[in-house]
Amino acid sequence: MKYIDEFRDGATARTLAQAIAREVDPRRTYHIMEFCGGHTHAISRYGIADLLPQNVRLIHGPGCPVCVLPIGRIDAAIDLALERGAILCTYGDTMRVPASDQLSLMKAKARGADIRMIYAASDCLRIAAEHPDREVVFFAIGFETTTPPTAVAILDAVRSGAANFSVFCNHVLTPSAINHILESPEVRSLGTVPLDAFIGPAHVSTIIGSQPYEFFAEEYEKPVVIAGFEPLDVLQAIRMIVRQLNEGRAEVENEFTRAVTRAGNAKAKRLVAEVFELRRTFEWRGLGEVPYSALRIKDRYRQFDAEARFDIGYRSVPDNKACECGAILRGVKRPQDCKLFATVCSPENPMGSCMVSSEGACAAHYTYGRFRDSVAA
Repeated sequence: MKYIDEFRDGATARTLAQAIAREVDPRRTYHIMEFCGGHTHAISRYGIADLLPQNVRLIHGPGCPVCVLPIGRIDAAIDLALERGAILCTYGDTMRVPASDQLSLMKAKARGADIRMIYAASDCLRIAAEHPDREVVFFAIGFETTTPPTAVAILDAVRSGAANFSVFCNHVLTPSAINHILESPEVRSLGTVPLDAFIGPAHVSTIIGSQPYEFFAEEYEKPVVIAGFEPLDVLQAIRMIVRQLNEGRAEVENEFTRAVTRAGNAKAKRLVAEVFELRRTFEWRGLGEVPYSALRIKDRYRQFDAEARFDIGYRSVPDNKACECGAILRGVKRPQDCKLFATVCSPENPMGSCMVSSEGACAAHYTYGRFRDSVAA
């Protein structure tokens, strides 16, 4: 197949679903976590769960970078713009994530903070050049996919001598979070959920490749199948996982061969290694402190590190007690299990981070799934 509509063909999807139904063992239940928020969105949008047998359960994981950003980091970004007078630049989804004191970046902007939505990290350097008398800070977030552009922006700043540009780095790493879900007793305190296999992320894997997931297949005996974002990609990945589990195998397989290799993107990885190094620990919303799960800017580029330039401290802030985002990110609960869901919490008025991004489990279910809930009821 070459064209996008071919990966969304309804007849082929039903054929794949029928094949899965024939292959599942009715005596067992298959618990499959899709880590990537893009997959969560696709599963809700195309009703993939409705095509599957009852004993194939899809579990939403913490694969939305906006959703896992802790309140304390957003508070620090708001402080940079609202109290210290910096021009803060960030991606659009970050603007509405709830922070402390009923604030968000969007609400701080309404109070007079100079906060700008950008489409690319390079936009920040242009803004810095246009405002040489102002400090311009890029509030950088995301998994391995968005990290290389941040590295490029810092290296471009070195070359151009952009003395008023810095980066508030919040880039996090996918494999560390998967390991934490499987291993950490702190995460288990939110509740446990059986996990048999993972649908591996697509965009992240184009950068890091399939090799990093081999550890989970070998150490934890959990199959991982990397899948593209289209409905046929997801269904084929589920079929591949079912076959592995039925045959007692635990391997890394790559459904998304049109974009992902075992080694990944060597140039992108070199850029990241040049500019960044591992943090000892980083707080994830819903997962708590996760060791070696995020990146910081290396000392050689310290002049472009906003945390060093502004002496940014970090204060952990608990989530809204009524919000179930932590358990939803862990896969322990579903969006409809939260009493705030679709009542006081909606994409227009998010109470928790899972409702902000279109890739968040709550936002995806609000847009596509809640109507099926009302029919089922």
